[in-house]
Amino acid sequence: MMTLQEIINSINSLSIEERDYLFEFLRKKKEESRGDNFWEGIQKFRKVIQSEGIIFTDEDFADLRDKSVGREIDL
Repeated sequence: MMTLQEIINSINSLSIEERDYLFEFLRKKKEESRGDNFWEGIQKFRKVIQSEGIIFTDEDFADLRDKSVGREIDL
């Protein structure tokens, strides 16, 4: 297994095109993992709701929305 410094050194030896490809690849991997983490969070939330026996209905969200027209602006 390579150390972080060895990885950095090997990246420095790449051509610009290879670096661009590597960085784009890593960026895509990071975006994919964000989606996975979000989905895992939802699944964990659902498990807690189910195991705790928590039940919520539309009434729980009835007064959640701010019905005001917005803040006043001084011009």
